[in-house]
Amino acid sequence: MRIRRSSQVGWCTKSIYGSPGDLLAVFAHPDDEVFRCGGTLALLAQRGVHVQVVTFTRGQAGSCGQPPVCTREELGAVRTAELLCSCRTLGLEPPLVLDYEDGMLAHVVQEEGTARITAYIQTIRPQVLLTWPLHGLSGHPDHAAVSRWTLAAYQQAKRAGVDDLVALYHLAMPDSLARELGLKQLHTLPDNEVTVTVDVQGVWEQKMAAVACHRTQAGESPILRAAPDRQRRFLGREHFHRALALQQDDLLLELGRQKVGI
Repeated sequence: MRIRRSSQVGWCTKSIYGSPGDLLAVFAHPDDEVFRCGGTLALLAQRGVHVQVVTFTRGQAGSCGQPPVCTREELGAVRTAELLCSCRTLGLEPPLVLDYEDGMLAHVVQEEGTARITAYIQTIRPQVLLTWPLHGLSGHPDHAAVSRWTLAAYQQAKRAGVDDLVALYHLAMPDSLARELGLKQLHTLPDNEVTVTVDVQGVWEQKMAAVACHRTQAGESPILRAAPDRQRRFLGREHFHRALALQQDDLLLELGRQKVGI
């Protein structure tokens, strides 16, 4: 499977590359950027961090909405626009969107996916990579594939002497929170293995406005139909595991200390 093209969907013209301290978030679909990490990304952006989101698909295999807001043929373009809305709302850089087939990333050759991410690392020179854990959190094969590629790209970059890159983080769901909320379908992490927890209440309205950008997917998330206190418990704190690192400190660790401690 070969990629046809990539595009940067933008609203600004300034150069965003070459600043140590940038964060590159690598995901599979539009909306991956907001539910489990959107508040953290917004807080980092407020502190002057250039946060670059990459998604490998346009979400063409997702829902068209309930009721539908577009046809199946229009879905990729609509979800790309929703991602644009979300990143703008969170204060992030314009997203980079690739044209791989949604639901088929597990069939992409490992070296190809890794090479794509490695090229972005070489261009953007981030301090931190952020992606799904190797099991994909929900078990989605696309999430797992992107995680494998990102891990391999991190390792390749370090072997190539990319000094700016110091850490790879995975999204995480603590065991205790999953038990409290009865989230049996997610792969969880022992609480003591959660490296960073960020309280995002200070950007709650901003995060929920970004969630609302994804109109086609609103009916796919039961948490959006839950009581407000349950929504706050699930979405109001975001959790991360520092999977690989070469130094003691980085921008995500520092943010976690400032917000709730680790």
